[in-house]
Amino acid sequence: MTVPSPRPQSAPDVERALLRRWPESRLEPSLERMRAVMRAVGDPQDEVPVIHVTGTNGKTSTARIIDDLLRAGGLRVGRYTSPHLQSVRERIVLAGRPIDAGRFVDVHRRLEPAFGDVDGSSTTPLSFFEAITAMAFQAFAEDGLDVVVLEVGMGGAWDATNVADGRVAVVTPISLDHTEHLGPDEAAIAAEKAGIIKPGAVAVLAEQPAAAMPVLLERAASIGATVVHAGVDERVVRRTPDPDGQELDVRVQQGVHRGLRLPLLGRHQAGNTAVALVAAEAFLSSRGQQLDTGTVRAALAAVRSPGRLERVRTAPHVWVDASHNPAGMAVTAAAVRELSPPPHLIVVIAALADKDVRGMLRALRGTAAEVIVTENTSPRGMAAEDLGRLAAEELGPDRVVVERALPRALARAGERAVDHDGPAAVLVTGSVVTAGEARSLLDEGLR
Repeated sequence: MTVPSPRPQSAPDVERALLRRWPESRLEPSLERMRAVMRAVGDPQDEVPVIHVTGTNGKTSTARIIDDLLRAGGLRVGRYTSPHLQSVRERIVLAGRPIDAGRFVDVHRRLEPAFGDVDGSSTTPLSFFEAITAMAFQAFAEDGLDVVVLEVGMGGAWDATNVADGRVAVVTPISLDHTEHLGPDEAAIAAEKAGIIKPGAVAVLAEQPAAAMPVLLERAASIGATVVHAGVDERVVRRTPDPDGQELDVRVQQGVHRGLRLPLLGRHQAGNTAVALVAAEAFLSSRGQQLDTGTVRAALAAVRSPGRLERVRTAPHVWVDASHNPAGMAVTAAAVRELSPPPHLIVVIAALADKDVRGMLRALRGTAAEVIVTENTSPRGMAAEDLGRLAAEELGPDRVVVERALPRALARAGERAVDHDGPAAVLVTGSVVTAGEARSLLDEGLR
């Protein structure tokens, strides 16, 4: 006789229950399970207008900035992003705050019967991501929201979030990642991501590779979506970087917002900001509203993007960064090189074995002065010794050391930065897991 598991009573209990499901890295492309759950609970995904965000890099930062802009404009906003850095509740955000523990437990309790029914009637049970996405839709439907900013987990067409119809579909820059699921090249990946563009929607398109843009445009034209281009070169008319971020002038439909202070580093974050402004404007204009420059300035000055080249320490500077593919690492490295003078950069890196680790390491050429190779706790993590061998091949053995334990790697990097004669900084990177674990350790003072 099988003894049923006790019902979750706390947020950690719910997280453990969710993690017993298929992990996010294991996929069976289909929307049927999600549609079945949504039908069972009254289709909550249709209750609140949606701004849907896909792309390869910059999705979470863009979603956060859209959220901040719309809340500054007086709207009540829900936000769904993934993966999380430190707490699973970070994924479901209501009016600027992660869902509280009690509500998280309550929503899961009420959806459990529907989860069980779908699990029992399908050859494949609901995954972790499908279950928490359903929880997000339920929480959003009950919160009196004006809009939801919804980030795709992976791809677009068959992603669990795509049971919703976005009034605005945002496509951030596309590059090669998850090729085993999304296709071997940028055109194939763009075709998958284009699936979030729905009939009659506004499609806000960031700067794209040459192979990706025609695919997105063809999808929009075929279903009658309106295209708005939001490439960084056409939207950011002035950009002045400095050690604490950058100052921008950004062109939108209504004119140019000048003198915007953005406390995030890098041209890529200027691009994300431009996309977010255009997307927020597209949604607000459908309601007969717009943002004035003063409101935009105030919202952007307060923007934060945890784990995205986030400075968590000073003297020396320590940045935590979730880059996990070559394109993401390249823009992170470029952002560091913009600093004047560029620091002696000590990179602490731990990566997942199923990623293009060589490509990430190559992107650090010319930027990383020293590399400390380590490990995170993910079961998909690459062994430090294997990563060390790749790093030595790509960056030179004289620049690479292996320190398997992440706490010790962080401490060693800090010591090297302090001892260096001249400006030095530490970059902790390689995966979202690495960024989250490093952030927790640094918050705790490496205790």
